[in-house]
Parts: sequence; C-alpha cells; structure tokens
Amino acid sequence: MSHVLKQAGAEPGNRLGAVLAALARNPSIAIAIGVALGICAPFFIYPVFLMNALCFTLFASAFNLLMGYAGLLSFGHAAFFGIAAYATAYSMKTLGVPVEVGILAGTACATLMGAVFGALAIRRKGIAFAMVTLALAQMVYFYALQNPLFGGEDGIQSVPRGKLLGFLDLDNTMVLYFFVFAMTLLGLAIIRRTVHSPFGYVLNAIRQNEPRAISLGYKTDHYKFIAFVLSAGLSGLAGSLQTLVFQIASLTGIHWAISGDAILMTILGGTATLLGPIVGAFTILAMSNYLTQFGSWVTVIQGVVFIVCVLAFRAGIVGELDVMLRRIMEKSR
Repeated sequence: MSHVLKQAGAEPGNRLGAVLAALARNPSIAIAIGVALGICAPFFIYPVFLMNALCFTLFASAFNLLMGYAGLLSFGHAAFFGIAAYATAYSMKTLGVPVEVGILAGTACATLMGAVFGALAIRRKGIAFAMVTLALAQMVYFYALQNPLFGGEDGIQSVPRGKLLGFLDLDNTMVLYFFVFAMTLLGLAIIRRTVHSPFGYVLNAIRQNEPRAISLGYKTDHYKFIAFVLSAGLSGLAGSLQTLVFQIASLTGIHWAISGDAILMTILGGTATLLGPIVGAFTILAMSNYLTQFGSWVTVIQGVVFIVCVLAFRAGIVGELDVMLRRIMEKSR
C-alpha cells in the first residue's frame, strides 16, 4: 500500500484514492476492516437498529444474487422472508423448540417454498417472471392473513428468544447482536463463494447472454433454478433472524412492499456487487430511522434520494465507486 501512496503523490484526494485502490486489490483487508467495524459498532450505535440493518443486508444480498448475477427480477421475495419469520415464530413459541431448530425450520420452509416457486416461474422471462413471483407471493400473503395459526392481523407476538447452544442468553442484547452479526457474515460468505465459483461465472454468462450460454451446452434453467432456491433460503434466514430481533412475525414482513425495499436497496447500492446491497440497506434504514421527525415525508425524501442516485450513479453507489477505483488502479500502474 505504501508503494501506491508514493505513486499517488501528496495530494489528499490522490492518497484517498490510492488507499481505496489498494483495498480493492486486497479484498481480504477490506473484509477484515468490515468485520472489525461490525464488532465495534454496537458500542457506539443502537444495537437494535444495527441488527435490523444486518437482517435487511442479508435479505438484499440474497435478492441481489438473483437479480444482479442471474438477471432475474423477482417481486415475490417477501414471501420467503415472511414465511421463514412465521415458521420460526410458530416453532419456537408454540412448539417450544430451541432457537437453532427454529432458525433451521424457518430457513428450510423458505428454501422449500423457493423450490416450488422456482419450478413454477423459472421458465418465464422478463416481466412475466416478475409478475408470476408477485402473484405467488400475494397468495402466500392472503394465506397468512386467513390462517389462524399465524395470528391473522396480529401475527405471532412475544416470541421467546431462548438460549443459543443452551447457555448463551439471547435476551441479552449484545449476545443477540453478535449472533445476528455472525449469521449475517455466514450468509454473505455463502453468497461470495457462490459468486466466485464456476457456478457463479455461469450465472453471469446467463445474465449477459443466455442464448450463447445455451449454445455452449449449459442448461440455463437448471442454473437459474438453483440460484432462485439459494436466494430464497438466504432470504428466509434473514426473516428468521429478524423474528428473533423484534420477537414478532407479522403481515408486514410478508407484504409485497418488503420486496420493493429489497429492490430499492440493491439498485441504490449497486447490482452485481457484493458491497452494494450492504450500502443500500444501511442507507435506506438510516434514512427511515433518523428522519422520523419528518413523518410521512420520509418516503418522499427516500424517493428524491433514489432518483438523484439513479440519475447521478447509473451503476449504484458502489458500482460508480468501483468504476472510479478501476480508473485509479489503471493510472497507478
């Protein structure tokens, strides 16, 4: 890094760009910095806000795996997020299972639903695929509304958090935070490994030119189906974690607007980037949390910010930053 700094000269702007370029060349350093920030953050920022942001980070990242890398726009991801929340809440409160089993139950339900939805929708393309996923998700929403096991409009409240591994009390906010943080890191690690695997490269090829991928012998529907199921399962994990944070599973988590939030976070941060959904999730939730004094105008402010970012940063915040870093790296060679 010192060699890059010398090439950048003494100007602060150049030095900052050189540091960012050096981090881009060494992603392991950037990851270590991110982990360190995550460990220190709850001592300076409200932990519940951070846990909610982490849940949406994982949710948006799972959605980005499907849209950013496979080129499939889904309007129905709220179904996976919400059904996992309900499954976790019901299994822990009514059946009395441990927290580990509750999270596994929620994730498994979302994965199974993803397999069913994928089998029905994956052969559709473009807006037809998006509309099919939305229709299926709305069916799940009305099922949750009518099912007495799910508590109707009241949802399932007062979900016990229990003890992780039998001795870590999740009613302790800091213990719960580090558990959610660890699970989010696990989910992000799975996404990162998937993207940088041969499977991920095929997904990228399908997104860029599916007919050519088919001509090379790839069964593109199979690859898209697996990506859809994986995205659904990780979305379910995010929903299960949010149930532990707020101790409730309600219709809000399964409403189509949650899918819209995931889309907004991904586009704002930058599609087809690992960092984009993280930046988008924290940006949107920070505006919602810290601009509450503006009341209903919060959504207007979010809309204005989104429009400005789309016009000024076509590739999203992280996407444009990536372009800038590439230019800096080319100049430093």
